[in-house]
Amino acid sequence: MNEGGTNVKRWLCLTAIALAVLLMASSFTEYPYSNSRKHYESRGEIVWEVPMDEKLIALTFDDGPDPKTTDRILDLLAEYDAKATFFVIGRRAERFPEIVRREVSEGHEIANHTYNHLYFNGRNRLQDIADEMDRTGEKLAEISGQKPRWFRPPGGFYNETVIRMAKERGYTVILWSWHQDTRDWVSPGVGHIVRKVLNNARNGDIVLLHDHVAGSTQTVQALEQILPELKRRGYRMVTVSELMKHGKSNPVKLDKPH
Repeated sequence: MNEGGTNVKRWLCLTAIALAVLLMASSFTEYPYSNSRKHYESRGEIVWEVPMDEKLIALTFDDGPDPKTTDRILDLLAEYDAKATFFVIGRRAERFPEIVRREVSEGHEIANHTYNHLYFNGRNRLQDIADEMDRTGEKLAEISGQKPRWFRPPGGFYNETVIRMAKERGYTVILWSWHQDTRDWVSPGVGHIVRKVLNNARNGDIVLLHDHVAGSTQTVQALEQILPELKRRGYRMVTVSELMKHGKSNPVKLDKPH
């Protein structure tokens, strides 16, 4: 083959590669960037906490249900007349539907936390994001008879596309107060979890906890101290939905994550 033919062949090969790359890219999120907290908060697209004068706090539990710990948490919540919101993993709900039903029957709230705990880190296919949201929403509605209103992306990873797709499905993205990330998922010690919640408790907080941490019961043990103390201080523990009803429109004073 002469030099001209070789160049044509090389050009065709490069063109094919470029097209393949474009096709692959088009199947991933088209807006893998995020705006500021102020931007999302002002639009009501993400909630970190709810400013209010009333002494209300929302305890939220991720990654369950877990037959070893969720039932114990539900027992404690009942003992202290506390309500909570459970951000449920779809595949775990399929395995333990009776626990999800108990959560709902006892006045707690269930919410969507994806089907496989997939991190939306900006390199996900649109179809994967949709499947994670839809499969879990459908499963929770099937089990409980209620369509969940809230969505929490695993790890707190979000971008414009995730928020848009959540809104299209009727969800509001719920994260957590920066000063109430207990990090109980790394089993930091019962005392650490207790101090994190109690030393930082404020009206309108959304507290991040987990009812499924493999091999750990630290969250359960911490709640044995947290719940009675919050109640002693006059706080009422409520669902995210209840917290949202009591919010005021004053802008949130932002604290840096720590």
